[in-house]
Amino acid sequence: MKFTAEQIAEILEGEIVGNPSTEVSTLAKIEDGQKGSLTFLSNPKYTNFLYSTKASIAIVNKDFIPEKELSLTLIKVADAGSAFSKLLSYYNQVKLHKVGIEQPSFISDTAQLGKEVYIGAFAYIGKNVTLGDRVKIYPNAYVGDNVTIGDNTTLFSGAKVYSETVIGKNCNINSGAIIGADGFGFLPDENGEQQKIPQIGNVILEDNVEVGSATTIDRATLGSTIIRKGVKLDNLIQIAHNVEIGKNTVIAAQSGVAGSTKIGENCLIGGQVAVIGHIKIGNNVRVQATSGVAKSLKDNDVVQGYRAFNYGDYNRSYIHFKNLPKLAARITEMEKNLKQLTKN
Repeated sequence: MKFTAEQIAEILEGEIVGNPSTEVSTLAKIEDGQKGSLTFLSNPKYTNFLYSTKASIAIVNKDFIPEKELSLTLIKVADAGSAFSKLLSYYNQVKLHKVGIEQPSFISDTAQLGKEVYIGAFAYIGKNVTLGDRVKIYPNAYVGDNVTIGDNTTLFSGAKVYSETVIGKNCNINSGAIIGADGFGFLPDENGEQQKIPQIGNVILEDNVEVGSATTIDRATLGSTIIRKGVKLDNLIQIAHNVEIGKNTVIAAQSGVAGSTKIGENCLIGGQVAVIGHIKIGNNVRVQATSGVAKSLKDNDVVQGYRAFNYGDYNRSYIHFKNLPKLAARITEMEKNLKQLTKN
């Protein structure tokens, strides 16, 4: 795909300084720019690269005035960083735009497909599935029976969506994610053997949810596991049965949330965090990476540690943790001196 400076300026509502016919076909960091690439300058620390880069077009702030002669075309905008981000989004939409049904693929004759749907080769679409407009199902993805997927949602290659799952609009389910597998429910019988508890609930993902690669979200035993609007889940996360995650909460990689826990809105949960089951985490909570949350948390709590406790208390305590060997040596010396005094 090639774009001219004139086309890019129109998208960004920017002003061209240089040749409006200059063409680019790729995006690059300013220090790595090559002929035919588009870059941007938003941080003044990188200004020197603008004079040496081989990129063909650069997006800069409106108030930028070059101190040397430039060999590339400039597009001046109000905010270069925001403009480049907007362009990345536009570029991604164009790059990922696919329409049509590839073969071989299986689509049940009871499935309902919206407009401009894409279904890749070797994908499976089960009975009574409903796909909204512009849904994209990449190759080797699986969509089980009675699943509903909203407009503009994408399932990337290898994603698996089990039966009865409901997915909203504008969601991204990345490769290897599994939505709706059985929750982890067992009870021992009189012989001590674990008997499986049927998991007959489902998973609901509301609009604008992102699910990272190899993340798993289990179906509820009864009712629903619910991921609210705008939630972002990183790679390699485990969400257990009957969990509910409030809107706009973000969870980083390798974290796990045990069954029936309720997490509030606008929370930030770091990587490798473990959250036990059947507790409630309030709104706007911050959990630092590698923490273990073993009790309910109130709104606006900031916690760290295993088991996690108040962030400020943790940092103050950590000073003592580091000094424990010195403190122990001092106590030993004091005991030795006290013993000598007692003896004398």
